[in-house]
Amino acid sequence: MATAQRGSLDLSGIPSAKGKRFALVVSEWNSHITDALAQGARDTLEALGVKPSDIEDFAVPGSFELIHGCKMVSASLEFDAVIAIGSVIRGETAHFDFVCQGVTHGIAELNAHGKVPVIFCVLTDDHEQQSLDRCGGKLGNKGDEAAIAAVKMAQF
Repeated sequence: MATAQRGSLDLSGIPSAKGKRFALVVSEWNSHITDALAQGARDTLEALGVKPSDIEDFAVPGSFELIHGCKMVSASLEFDAVIAIGSVIRGETAHFDFVCQGVTHGIAELNAHGKVPVIFCVLTDDHEQQSLDRCGGKLGNKGDEAAIAAVKMAQF
């Protein structure tokens, strides 16, 4: 079990991830948010014993493309877990609903049928401030939580 602490994040009781490999599949859309989520995930993985060289980043254009990116990366069987990182912010059309539903369903399917766990770290917020609050703002960094889930599932 890890005894590390990262900022106000208590990592005690989380299994060590030493020797494990992780992939971060990150949407380029809303990159100021997704890059912060990815950094949170990376920092937490390292705090849990993962070497920086055992964390690999893969970029996809948008959140909808996370499905294919995660499928390709997980199919390689080179990683113990994959983290899908995206941010979809509600606009004035139904596009938000279609993207959110598609990504959620796609990642769920990868988990149901794949051999490598794919962790859902896609923010689906009504406005940008909610996303900023969740990528290192007043509500912490959801990338941290995704990294913890990835470590736990890699041990499963």
